[in-house]
Amino acid sequence: MDLLMGRFADAEIDGFSDDEFRAFEALIELPDRELFAWIAEREPTPAEHDSQVFRRLKAFHRAFPTTEHIG
Repeated sequence: MDLLMGRFADAEIDGFSDDEFRAFEALIELPDRELFAWIAEREPTPAEHDSQVFRRLKAFHRAFPTTEHIG
């Protein structure tokens, strides 16, 4: 998850609003297994974490897959 989150942050964080940055920080604090399961659509994303930032993270993951060997 560090690789995926880091690459996403490198590409996107400069354009984050304060609210988006807080949403990203909240995602970072989540357990890796849960977050990965949501990104990989193995489990439904809880409404409280289904933010615009999370959807951008999922789209980034699809565009630049780095986690096929994980999970």
